[in-house]
Amino acid sequence: MTQSKKRPTLVGKVEKISDSSTVNVRVSNRRIHPTYKKVVVVSKKYLVHNSKLTLAVGDEVKIQSTRPISKRKNWVVLEKLEGK
Repeated sequence: MTQSKKRPTLVGKVEKISDSSTVNVRVSNRRIHPTYKKVVVVSKKYLVHNSKLTLAVGDEVKIQSTRPISKRKNWVVLEKLEGK
């Protein structure tokens, strides 16, 4: 019996469509600043492999970690989220 790994998933917005199979996704998180106790929005960009879905800039997508596809691409698009 083999165990499957739980891979991390994130939700973000498509910022740029670089290629037919690559999109830039920005994932934003809210954190509390340790000293000033103010809510700060921290974001990070990921290069994501997209093989099947038709995406546009501004779409909200769910991405999942995967094996390395290229030098900087380690994520794939799971699904396009509707109505968010």
